[in-house]
Amino acid sequence: MGSQAGSIILKHANIIDEGRCMGQADIVIKKDRIAAVMPDAGPGEVGDDLLDCSGLTIMSGLCDAHAHLSWIDSADFNSIDSLPVEEHMLRTADNARTYLDAGYTMCVGAAAAKLRLDVAIRNAIDAGQVPGPRYLANGPEISSTGSYIDQLPESRPVAEFGLIADGPDQVRKQVRRLLKQRVDLIKLGLSGEEIVGRPASGQTIMDDDEVEMAVTEAGRMGVRVCAHARSAGAVRLCLDHNVPIIYHASFVDEKSMDELVRRRDEFFVVPSLAFIYRLVEGDGEPFGMPKAVAQHLYQAEVDAAVAAMRRLKREGVRILPGGDYGFAWCPHGTYARDLEYFVDLLDFTPGEALAAATVLGGEIMGRPNDLGRVAPGYLADLILIDSDPISDIKILQERERIVGVMKGGQFFRRPSSQRGEVQGKQ
Repeated sequence: MGSQAGSIILKHANIIDEGRCMGQADIVIKKDRIAAVMPDAGPGEVGDDLLDCSGLTIMSGLCDAHAHLSWIDSADFNSIDSLPVEEHMLRTADNARTYLDAGYTMCVGAAAAKLRLDVAIRNAIDAGQVPGPRYLANGPEISSTGSYIDQLPESRPVAEFGLIADGPDQVRKQVRRLLKQRVDLIKLGLSGEEIVGRPASGQTIMDDDEVEMAVTEAGRMGVRVCAHARSAGAVRLCLDHNVPIIYHASFVDEKSMDELVRRRDEFFVVPSLAFIYRLVEGDGEPFGMPKAVAQHLYQAEVDAAVAAMRRLKREGVRILPGGDYGFAWCPHGTYARDLEYFVDLLDFTPGEALAAATVLGGEIMGRPNDLGRVAPGYLADLILIDSDPISDIKILQERERIVGVMKGGQFFRRPSSQRGEVQGKQ
């Protein structure tokens, strides 16, 4: 991504903002921000870069709220574990590029496969050494002995993406270890996971005092906590201890749903459907997971999650896309499937799904006045699409339909010159 001396003016574009079609306008970009959105910006000044965007739709870049940059599209955790850290960093950098190329300019890290992979790739992206989205770095997930991250002998975590902690003192130590690395988030594993055999998704595997300690210790440094929380009890722990980012919430009970509705401005819920939905649809079969087995493990959870998310969506709870991508059956690059699932399964309109992936993306990133909109003053993180995703949300799954990607006022991928440049002032 190169530097730009003058303004960039995107002419005659169809604008989507906050999930709504705003009509045709010009977008003026100065340095890294949107300076104006207006009906006609004129011919510009000497040195300006004018691009004819007739027939294109421009919207904010997208957010994946449950991202694993260091997951490597494997069908098991041992494959991640066996990859040396040097090669693992290269794969992580490649995944960061893939996110940006797919139109995702914001990602919330939901656990790293090794201690510093997330932190190192975030730093490299911020320094301009590696192309990638704006990224909130996480560390390995903290959970208890016998949890789904502790399935090998002698309490050796699976794939190094887990840190074992029993009791508040051990939780404090692990949180401090991660804070030392300058993570942006701390993740707790509060419930089980069917695919590893035990404990089950409906079981809760950490205690009140452990969660309270994690939130308190992270809060000293202004760091938020997120949680793997499939079970009703895990969601209850998030509510009781103010864990603001709740992953899955598949088996959330009526009492907790009522509280989420009352406290809707305090929490983000990310159902992460792709991981389990692709399994029950049979995509795990080539990797040793027969469809019938997957349905036995996860169909009830899919059904429960869909019903819960429909209700929470109707009542205004902030629900964001982010599908746990990076496994063999939901590989990197297929992130926009989540938008389709929001529409087809969760009763979102296409515009509502886009707003969840943009406006709410800015909010979960902690930058609601900088990210997620096509409006003056916002960072120029934009995608240019050859059609209207509100008319067909699935086009965002077709990489060739996203003809341009801009981050911070610089094109990562510029529309083909065959479209023609607008003649500006000389």
